[in-house]
Amino acid sequence: MDLPFVVATLTRRGLLTPGRPVRIVSQLNALRTWGWSLAGELRQAAARDPGRPAIIDEDGIELTYQDLLERAERTARSMRARHGLQPGDRIGVLCRNHHGLIETIVAATLLGVDAVLVNTGLSAAQLRTVAEEQQLRLLVHDDEFAERVLTLPADLPRLDERAREELVAGALPGELRPPERDGRIIVLTSGTTGTPKGARRPTPHGFGPLVSIIDRIPLHVRDRVMIAAPIFHTWGFAALQVCFALRATIVLHRRFDPAATLAALAAHQCDALFAVPVMVQRLMEVPAPDPRPSLKAVAVSGSALPGGLAPKFMDVYGDVLYNLYGSTEVSWASIAGPDELRQAPTTAGRPPHGTRVQILDDDGRPVPQGRVGRIFVGNEMLFEGYTSGASRESRDGLLDTGDLGRLNADGLLFVDGRADDMIVSGGENVFPSEVEDLLAGLPQVREAAVIGVPDPEYGQRLAAFLALHPGETLDSDAVREYVRRYLARFSVPRDVVYVKYLPRNATGKVLTRELRRYVS
Repeated sequence: MDLPFVVATLTRRGLLTPGRPVRIVSQLNALRTWGWSLAGELRQAAARDPGRPAIIDEDGIELTYQDLLERAERTARSMRARHGLQPGDRIGVLCRNHHGLIETIVAATLLGVDAVLVNTGLSAAQLRTVAEEQQLRLLVHDDEFAERVLTLPADLPRLDERAREELVAGALPGELRPPERDGRIIVLTSGTTGTPKGARRPTPHGFGPLVSIIDRIPLHVRDRVMIAAPIFHTWGFAALQVCFALRATIVLHRRFDPAATLAALAAHQCDALFAVPVMVQRLMEVPAPDPRPSLKAVAVSGSALPGGLAPKFMDVYGDVLYNLYGSTEVSWASIAGPDELRQAPTTAGRPPHGTRVQILDDDGRPVPQGRVGRIFVGNEMLFEGYTSGASRESRDGLLDTGDLGRLNADGLLFVDGRADDMIVSGGENVFPSEVEDLLAGLPQVREAAVIGVPDPEYGQRLAAFLALHPGETLDSDAVREYVRRYLARFSVPRDVVYVKYLPRNATGKVLTRELRRYVS
């Protein structure tokens, strides 16, 4: 990434603002000594702005950057003394969004320990598999998961919220030195079709990754930011990294509730919100407060943005919506800003500075403009492989996302869905996302999902699952006729199933395996 661009972006976002020389020197020393790990990012923030609020929890706990660093250091010293953790060990973190989650992750990186961020939606059986496959030495969990962790091996130490606080309070004095290896953050893939895989996230090596994001999304030093997206997910964790770098004040709620979120945005005068698309959809289902939150940015990622949602949201809250397309494996691929979402509401936008995106065929050759192919991405934050030792296909430094998509004449990226979601019905390729976007536009429909199911005659057929707004009804034949009017005959769903809600994981992705149970 070229230096003039980096300097210009950092200046524009306030990171090069003059300050007290002694604090600037301390800040730079923290980065030089501890690097760009989460521990290094927190240390630099505490060195420059020690008294600035770092975290505001919904239960009223407010911690400054100095408070947060001290608590993380005490946690690290206690985990090392009581549980013998050494660089290279792995701990599991099964927590919702609150200060304890962040303290635990930072403590792990201070020790060079890998932190496995566990999806709070995993079943007890999936949790046991993750603990065994990741060879966890310790599990830190919220009290609400006490029953779920009972099936774990008896020799795996567990820390609930009270025990974790005892670690903080009972820490012995001592000094923490930079570990011999960086502690890795291991994010679990979404697991919508089975047991999730652990993906090793790389440690940034400079300002590049931060600049790629804040160049396109207007975030500034000392902003107040609510992270509603789960921090155990790639997008929520990326938000945490950005906030530490910007010395932002982070507002956290353990669970997402649309009315409570709007109230918190107003009460804490938040400048930005990090969320997943289904959260934005839920915000539109409650009355907008008066006055409305004066947000500069609502940044979403983690799943597809339903067609029509972007302009509807911006009509209410202003042109502040930013849609980032990426994955656990490639981090980010593209970002769509308000102008692009006004122009094309389902676009994934354009690659940010320092990122390459190509659409390739199965032989690795670029496909013509507008043609659907496999999306390959290259940037400096590609994952380091799965913890199992497996990886993804790469070509010329670009990694396969597993998604299919196309680029239009304006260079905008459109994602047509997962490669393994495309179905072949009667010899025709069908992309369920196209049908989903069409059905989501019906005024009676609250949310829609379309999947392929086995069919003895055509090989596969489409099944549509619709959750309607309260009090609404729809005729299945009318739904099929509506699709037939706008799309090809092979895109018409044979099955139309009405459900109260779509089953989703904690990051908002639809669990297709759950839907298949409705159709024989």
